[in-house]
Amino acid sequence: MMNMLNKENSTVSRAWEATLRKTHAAKKRANSIFGTIALANATATNTTTTTTTTTSINAVQDNDKNCTISEAAYFTEKILPNGEYYKGQWCDNFPEGQGKYYWIDGCMYVGEWHKGKTMGRGRFRWPSGATYEGELKSGYMDGTGTYVGSNGDTYKGQWVMNLKHGNGIEYYANGDWYEGEWRRGLRYGIGKYQWHNKNHYDGEWKNGVIHGNGCFVWINGDQYDGCWEDGMPKGNGTYQLSDGSFYVGYWSKEENEQNGTYHPSESSSNDVEWDPKIVYNQLADCKISPGEKVPILPSQKKLAISYSSNNAEKSRRPSIDGRGSLVLERPFDKMNLWGENDNDFNSFEMSRQLDCEFYGVNPAESNYKFNPLLPLKVPKPGNRQGEKISVGHKNYELMLNLQLGIRHSVGRPAPPTSLDLKASAFDPKEKTWTRFPPEGSKYTPPHQSCEFKWKDYTPVVFRSLRKLFKVDPADYMLSICGNDALRELSSPGKSGSFFYLTDDDIYMIKTMKKAEVKVFLKMLAAYYNHVRSFENSLVIKYYGLHCVKVTGAIQRKVRFIIMGNLLRSEYTIHTRFDLKGSSLGRVTNKPESEINSTTILKDLDLNFIFKLQKAWFHKFCWQINRDCEFLEQVRTMDYSLLVGLHFREISSNGELIPCDPRNESSSLHSRSTSDQLLLDLERQANMVLGANMPARVERTIRKPEYELQLVGEQTGEYYKVILSFGIIDILQDYDITKKLEHAYKSIQYDPTSISAVDPKLYSKRFRDFIFKAFTEDT
Repeated sequence: MMNMLNKENSTVSRAWEATLRKTHAAKKRANSIFGTIALANATATNTTTTTTTTTSINAVQDNDKNCTISEAAYFTEKILPNGEYYKGQWCDNFPEGQGKYYWIDGCMYVGEWHKGKTMGRGRFRWPSGATYEGELKSGYMDGTGTYVGSNGDTYKGQWVMNLKHGNGIEYYANGDWYEGEWRRGLRYGIGKYQWHNKNHYDGEWKNGVIHGNGCFVWINGDQYDGCWEDGMPKGNGTYQLSDGSFYVGYWSKEENEQNGTYHPSESSSNDVEWDPKIVYNQLADCKISPGEKVPILPSQKKLAISYSSNNAEKSRRPSIDGRGSLVLERPFDKMNLWGENDNDFNSFEMSRQLDCEFYGVNPAESNYKFNPLLPLKVPKPGNRQGEKISVGHKNYELMLNLQLGIRHSVGRPAPPTSLDLKASAFDPKEKTWTRFPPEGSKYTPPHQSCEFKWKDYTPVVFRSLRKLFKVDPADYMLSICGNDALRELSSPGKSGSFFYLTDDDIYMIKTMKKAEVKVFLKMLAAYYNHVRSFENSLVIKYYGLHCVKVTGAIQRKVRFIIMGNLLRSEYTIHTRFDLKGSSLGRVTNKPESEINSTTILKDLDLNFIFKLQKAWFHKFCWQINRDCEFLEQVRTMDYSLLVGLHFREISSNGELIPCDPRNESSSLHSRSTSDQLLLDLERQANMVLGANMPARVERTIRKPEYELQLVGEQTGEYYKVILSFGIIDILQDYDITKKLEHAYKSIQYDPTSISAVDPKLYSKRFRDFIFKAFTEDT
């Protein structure tokens, strides 16, 4: 028995000695880096202690942001079973006040604590030699601080939740430096980067690379000032050579997109055309330093602290000289450095908090376009569009005339139409007049309206278009001429035209000016060939062009065109956008309370990026390019992409429910029934580009000072939607009126911001914008 006890005591003794050796080694390592810490007994002196360390940490401030030292705090040293070590002030089983902590992996912290969390000012050191000195909040590097990497990279500036976020300057070990705005650890916003060879760039950044407008200056005096995309010139810009020569135009790495003019100076020795490729070759050598990443985030560190009761803790009060006894803790739980609950900061809320910090937005800001913390709500349902044209309406007789004319045009016998039309079919003189007397005639029925004449423009062409678009003549007549009356939209469009809707919402009827009719007839052959060649064309479909001439005392002509309603869908359209890619006047001047599901929002109201599946995105890009080439060819401009969104997940209080992007790939296979899966697959197989397309949208936010920004900053917040879209308003040619409008507005505003520009430039700007607003869903 005695042998067993002696053996047990020997084992305990050896364990005790091993622990002491580990503890003294930990203390020695901690003191060699942090220095010694001297704290008065908080209980005896009832005053805040003063800490002297090699890091010159500021004293504790008596406010809510920084910690206050409780009257019950006392000085202690704690040796933990795993070799970790704490020395400093202690209260209620937590570090409280000034203290230092050493982890067995070599990480160390000295500074202010509050309820076991690093809170206030302090210094964190990694085993690699990297250090952070500055403000901390709930265990995060948060506030103003300096990080020095193990390779010598140094960042001084603002932090939010362990990430560079706000304004700051970083010096790199290779001699480069950057000063400007940061977001989520990346250069983002306005900033200046200078390379060690003295070349420098000053301008806009996005996701760590040069993106936006800015100026690059080479040490030899050359400079490029203009648009950038993903680190390279893309868009309008000017390259100025040191000898005074310059190249101005549209820039792109793709030679077929490059379009500019070289202007040599008088002193220039370059007799040949200057090649913009030189700039791209020069920039290929200007690498942006990635910087050193923080090896282990301070908020990931744990404290090895036992949760003893208050009574047990009180039994280990310090001695009269203010030094606590060396305490060996029992088995312990791990406690997060920043708090006891891992769910205090989920990644979604952290992302929103970072966005608020970056945009400089008060969480109380009520404008959802600028405040990422404000949840999005589906617009309130609007009343059914349009006023029913019934007896007594000022346009009741016009509606009757229109319906009588359509019945006559579509219903009369005609030879079978071939899709291969002769050139004569498109002749503007190819038209038919029909007289409609009230008593009727050989070809027309009696009616209750006044006498009128009816004109069909190029009837063979429109009969072929309806056949091409697979429109059944009987259904077409029933929609427009059925017992249900047409509906007139409440106010005319910007052009002064009136719009009418059929009761089933399939067709829209728009009144036209004589000049618009001429433009359309001029482009009709090209339009016909285009929509015949590209069955997925997004250009709006036209079904008929007609004119009603009222005879008698009050004579007037009303020309109108019949077209498809792009936003007719089996799904409720919650939000509508009309997108052109220009900014001047492109905002809806309505208070949020008046915006409903029928309100047409514009470019500066856009708060989403549309994400299409890979195959559909490539089809979309290809078709947009073909459609814009057609619109350039016919010299038209001022068209737009009309987009309708149906949000698939809405809460009971009307808030949009974000989807988890990580789970989307498997969502199709998580259906509860095989019937639903088959329905989805069948729907996808029959899907047409631009009509009822399942997709996702990512929320974007603008900075208040950048409210003219066309595409806001991405937030990582996604929503599942059904999209409908197409190109509308294609009948405005670049005539003398539009040229004068461009010249006049260019004096007052940025020429790139106005709608009236040359068709080629309009097409380019439109595509650049659309390809930023629509991206591939990866």
